[in-house]
Amino acid sequence: MTDTVRVRFAPSPTGALHIGGGHTALFNWLWARHTGGRFILRIEDTDRERSTKEFEETIMSGLRWLGLDWDEGPDAGGDYGPYRQSERLPLYHKYADQLVEEGKAYREGDAVIFKNPEGVKLAFDDVVYGHIEVMSETLKDTVLIKSDGMPTYNYAVVIDDHCMGITHVIRGEDHISNTPKQLLIYDALGWDYPAFGHLPMILGKDKKKLSKRHGATSVYEFRDMGYMPDSVFNFLALLGWSAGENNEIFSRDEAVALFELSRVTKRPAVFDMEKLNFINQEHMKRLDPYTRLELVEPFWREMGLPVDDHSREYLAQSLVVLCGRGQTAKEAAGYSDYFLSFETVKARYDGSDVDEAKREILRKFYGELLALPEWKAHPLEEFARTWSKEHSVKMKDIAMPLRMALTGMKVSPGVFEVAEHLGRDESRKRLAHFGFVGSEG
Repeated sequence: MTDTVRVRFAPSPTGALHIGGGHTALFNWLWARHTGGRFILRIEDTDRERSTKEFEETIMSGLRWLGLDWDEGPDAGGDYGPYRQSERLPLYHKYADQLVEEGKAYREGDAVIFKNPEGVKLAFDDVVYGHIEVMSETLKDTVLIKSDGMPTYNYAVVIDDHCMGITHVIRGEDHISNTPKQLLIYDALGWDYPAFGHLPMILGKDKKKLSKRHGATSVYEFRDMGYMPDSVFNFLALLGWSAGENNEIFSRDEAVALFELSRVTKRPAVFDMEKLNFINQEHMKRLDPYTRLELVEPFWREMGLPVDDHSREYLAQSLVVLCGRGQTAKEAAGYSDYFLSFETVKARYDGSDVDEAKREILRKFYGELLALPEWKAHPLEEFARTWSKEHSVKMKDIAMPLRMALTGMKVSPGVFEVAEHLGRDESRKRLAHFGFVGSEG
């Protein structure tokens, strides 16, 4: 057994990367990176009917999106390959034949079945769940090789983990019941056990196993909804592990430095979208303006907004003015559409809520506002406060129509910051459209 920590993530390519699979991969990756070990990607593609190359590529793309790079795998190579089970069949048959020859397994047609011994205490110390014992007579004989020549999960995983030098098997707690069956095979072949650590189940807020009814379940769905990889990474790391008190927002490097298997909890972890939204918003706030723009821009284009009509500087600054509003890149795109197009404003607001008496007051105020020598947020706001006091008009009665005319929204960043960023001419054009500026404006 090697002294270097070697862990593996071994998905079946029968679907996209599920959030539970991403969680398992992430904890293995963290342990490998924390210990200076190796993270191995192994594809368990023995389900001939459901496994596809397309799903394999999708899983690998999902891992890359999360930032989980592997040291060995189907595409990366390594000294312990091949890294697809479908390419390792001779190995499984070799050890199955050995077990038959030693009287520890028997043939039934084309299948090979492990002969379950009685009176054997199977015990292991789980890194998360502690000491676990099972008597062998509670288990049934285990199929090793199916009649189609393919190995079963509980057999192949033992052969692969041993032959690949895996030191720590970190997987979901639903595999605890499989571990004693696998220990029997380790014993029969005279091999040492790796360390086992089973991760807590992920539940929805209703405390039921995470499924489609709780919302998105594949990693790519979160990408398409406008979440950042760093945020999903951060959120998944917190499911069943703590980075310490009051430490919920952290980088990958910080997570690697802090991660310890001993701090993984056995309590089921609750997948809370509100928490993910909070984490994503905090990560977005930390981005430099142009990186944030790269995240949001695809969603503006998806909305059909005229992105190319504006400079990169203007677009990036629009999101700075947005001031952290929007918990995802998609929301930020929706909350900032008025910076790119007046058409979106007109679609939401028609100015009919302002009667003629109020309109006269607004024309006077906005006319003077537009005539100010400096078009900057601070002097605009100072002028508005002074003007409202001098004319006995409530500040909100002149600020809200301005907000509606410029954004079409009742809630926005500071309206004078919005006006400054749109510029004097664009602000005048929008006010004039709703009749809030007289001919002298």
